[in-house]
Amino acid sequence: MQPTFVLVHGAFANSFSFAPLQAELGLLGHRSVAVDLPGHGFGASYSSAYQAPQDLEGLAAAPGSIKGVTLADNVTHLIGILERAKENGPVILVSHSRGGATATAAANARPDLIDRLVYVAAWCPVDLDVNDYYAEPEMATVDAASLGLAMVGNPAELGLLRINFRTSDPDALAAFKAAFVADGTEEEFLTFLNTFQPDENLDVGTSADRARADSWGRVPRTFVRLADDASMPLAMQDRLIREGDALTPDNPYDVRTLEGSHLKWLIAPAPAARLLGEVGALTSR
Repeated sequence: MQPTFVLVHGAFANSFSFAPLQAELGLLGHRSVAVDLPGHGFGASYSSAYQAPQDLEGLAAAPGSIKGVTLADNVTHLIGILERAKENGPVILVSHSRGGATATAAANARPDLIDRLVYVAAWCPVDLDVNDYYAEPEMATVDAASLGLAMVGNPAELGLLRINFRTSDPDALAAFKAAFVADGTEEEFLTFLNTFQPDENLDVGTSADRARADSWGRVPRTFVRLADDASMPLAMQDRLIREGDALTPDNPYDVRTLEGSHLKWLIAPAPAARLLGEVGALTSR
């Protein structure tokens, strides 16, 4: 029976990010579902202050629907989707970037709903909490302040992280392009940037949400390395693979590699779709 690919987006993203990939998957005969986590997609907040001409003072104070959303909320929402998808056969849970934290916690809670986990340069915390990895040597080349160039408002007061992705600040735009899609054209970069939403929740989990050997560790898994990723360098991707393999040595990652940056695989998704089809064949056997 053919599996369903359930696709989980990263920070500031939404299900729309996966539209080109879903088209490629569909043309290859694969079924897929793109998830909007709570406060994302049509559940996101776009205030009039975010429109042009922008009112940055108003934007700094505008409420956002994602305020108070937790990793647990994301997991509950995702599990509901996995339950429905599982009714139709095997499920392959594919996560990107920050979405990996939600996928990992969901696999901890309901490994029975997932036939394979696929992390595409995605967070799968094992030894540390997600935020703590940013202080590690493998992340030394990442410009952690790049988002701050366009941050609006006080996260503690807003209860969320707000980034003005519609900024015209050349320094901010240059930093975003370097972080997300240095190998893309200016047009590709700006197009993708305009699919981002301004708000993201603050909770990426605690040590209780790290991968657990007795649940997450039972699920077959694949890690897709992005070879030119500046947001999650290869050194960190490889560390996450090593930590996962050390946690469950009898169930190691199936490791694949795609060329390109953090977002290029979504902009030019044909290679990724073919790779996922190969991974899906492992589950269909």
